[in-house]
Amino acid sequence: MTTAANRGVMKVLPGMPATDGAGVRMTRVIATEQLDYFDPFLLLDEFRSDDPGDYIAGFPDHPHRGFETVTYMLAGAMKHGDNKGNTGLLGPGSVQWMTAGRGIIHSEMPQQEDGLMWGFQLWVNLPADQKMVEPRYQDISAADVPERVEKLLAERRELERELEKLRAEQRGAASSDLTENVKELAGIKLVAARVDGVEGQDLRTMVDELRDKLRSGVVLLASEKKGRVTLALGVTPDLTERFRAGDLVREVARVVGGKGGGRADFAQAGGKDASKLAEAFERLEALIAEG
Repeated sequence: MTTAANRGVMKVLPGMPATDGAGVRMTRVIATEQLDYFDPFLLLDEFRSDDPGDYIAGFPDHPHRGFETVTYMLAGAMKHGDNKGNTGLLGPGSVQWMTAGRGIIHSEMPQQEDGLMWGFQLWVNLPADQKMVEPRYQDISAADVPERVEKLLAERRELERELEKLRAEQRGAASSDLTENVKELAGIKLVAARVDGVEGQDLRTMVDELRDKLRSGVVLLASEKKGRVTLALGVTPDLTERFRAGDLVREVARVVGGKGGGRADFAQAGGKDASKLAEAFERLEALIAEG
């Protein structure tokens, strides 16, 4: 089972007034001067008004290419039509998902003359190898949304299980390789190695598995990504009186220009100089040898 990382809020930005189509008034959240770096999400608009003058002109024929549009209606009615022969009527609670791919011309026109029109549209970038796919259109009614969502969630859970199985196999193979290179310093077993590409919970899990295999010893794993270093260090319970993981990882992290800490048996740290990882491993060896 995967564990989501805690993420802090970097910035809170208000939506900005905008117009699109034939003069439809809306609030733009993504694709503003303040927020234009949210790939794969290219644009997010909310249209919400009970003044027909704000929406009645709609979105006449216009082209899209290389991305997808997802429209969710909360109130009102909007009709879709495109040059591929697709049509759809969006009402409250319904969803439209259009893949522009190699190119499509479509329109979205209000099917009301008064009352509240309220919905959202999100543009999602396509991967480079999918930008020229054949255009597609999906019209999902409000009644079908719960079933489609549950189906997607079930597919996601199955993919997560398969991914975790693959990760476990990779960790097991890597752990077996690493235990073949155990050093012994002053009677203490030590595994210190780079495992680039392994991050977060997977890195900690590998440390735990290696500690279990050693039964008695110290494990330090380092992962580098874009020049940044992540360190995870574990000490088996029988050695925590002599070597506290938090103390060891702080010393090692200083070598790679970082800092960290943790418990007696497990600690983590970060650093910004991956070129000094070999020196960091040597520093840990010296600490173990000194006892």
